[in-house]
Amino acid sequence: MAPSADFSKRVEDALANAGLRAALDRATDQLGSRRVVALSTLSDSDATRDRARAARLDAIAHLPEYLERFEAQLVANGARVHWAETPEQANRIIADIGRATAARLAVKSKSMVSEETHLNDALERQGIEVVETDLGEYIVQLRHDRPSHIIAPIIHLTRQDIGRVMEQRLSVAYSDDAQTLAAYARTKLRQAFLRADMGISGANFGVVETGAICLVTNEGNGRMVTTMPRVHVVLMGIEKLVATMADLDTCLKVLARSATGQKITVYTTLVRAPRGAGDLDGPEELHVVLLDNGRSGILAGDTAEILACIRCGACLNACPVYRTIGGHAYGDTYPGPVGAVLTPGLRGLREWSDLPHASSLCGACREVCPVRLDIPRMLLSLRHSVSSHARPRSLGPAMKLFAWIATRPAMYGRAAAVARWWLQRRARSGWIRSLPGLAGGWTRSRDLKAPPGASFQELWQARQHERARLRNEDAA
Repeated sequence: MAPSADFSKRVEDALANAGLRAALDRATDQLGSRRVVALSTLSDSDATRDRARAARLDAIAHLPEYLERFEAQLVANGARVHWAETPEQANRIIADIGRATAARLAVKSKSMVSEETHLNDALERQGIEVVETDLGEYIVQLRHDRPSHIIAPIIHLTRQDIGRVMEQRLSVAYSDDAQTLAAYARTKLRQAFLRADMGISGANFGVVETGAICLVTNEGNGRMVTTMPRVHVVLMGIEKLVATMADLDTCLKVLARSATGQKITVYTTLVRAPRGAGDLDGPEELHVVLLDNGRSGILAGDTAEILACIRCGACLNACPVYRTIGGHAYGDTYPGPVGAVLTPGLRGLREWSDLPHASSLCGACREVCPVRLDIPRMLLSLRHSVSSHARPRSLGPAMKLFAWIATRPAMYGRAAAVARWWLQRRARSGWIRSLPGLAGGWTRSRDLKAPPGASFQELWQARQHERARLRNEDAA
């Protein structure tokens, strides 16, 4: 976990990485295009998105009541429910389950919330080996890295990068062929599935009326994790609820389309109970760990709406900031626009005050969000909450001076003319490559287009004068 103090350095490193930007452009363009095509296959997609939004906001609005009902249904199904207020408590609970069941090897399906708690490190300190089984997460683990995208953990890597990792970590022949690399991973992971004592998963949704845990995956590893080991542990944030199976159906219709451009993921799994009498597979024990970790505080504030996020990653693919700097620059588990709101809520706004400013406020995230979260509004709310001492001292007087000039049209016009003249003198071939003072933050990582020779008002007035001249000539 690296707070805002290092944000500028992480951004500079990302901007200097041409390979990262090429990988991000290629992957996010592809994911964005697939989303558009997939949504076009959904009849009345706008109405479906509205229903999905209503379902998630209903769950957030009634969260205390729904959590009690969800717990009761889980217990009735035969699951054991654990409550964790902090990441440390969640990790300790899962480690205790491992020790009580003599678990030596745990296999994990993809889980962002386990990244949030740093579960792998905690279990390995207790002598429990952990193997990630999602292909992207497996590569991240081999690299001693962390995911840079919510649904595509290795979006920042090329096939060549992955080939080198497998060559070094698995002692296999180098290859950059996708099928060969997948076969390498499959061979290694198959043995882990067969030997594992414990399976650990996240949860895309929890259904209040049935106590079902819904997992959506494309690789089949989720089903191996939840059925083969004798113990299955679900780690989920307390916000991941929908009231009914009908609400789940609605959310699934927009989740896969927004995330990967599929009508539905390859595997949609509902886990309700441990193995019963006569069952051929399934775990002997099912444990569900419900994690708060700041979510109750978010629920009570102006950004409660962010808890309705269904983790599709569409906002990342549309965000011009994420597409430029990637996920690692955000410094914590959740990158992109959703992370810029969620991380300060989970970790503390004071320590993560830069993230709400990592946005152009263009609204692209709100436009593509399948549940229409108003992320720009929440970012503005967080910016307003950031204490003034975190801003440059010169910003306040500068804004007051600007307000004084901007409310006097004649003075504003003269000041704008002087500014245009000054900027034009700094330009070379139509672009300004460096500026002094606070403005240097802009040109440190990009060029500024030189302003035109005349303002819009001046051009408009000249056009009106020309039209008047032509009318007078016609009248004469």
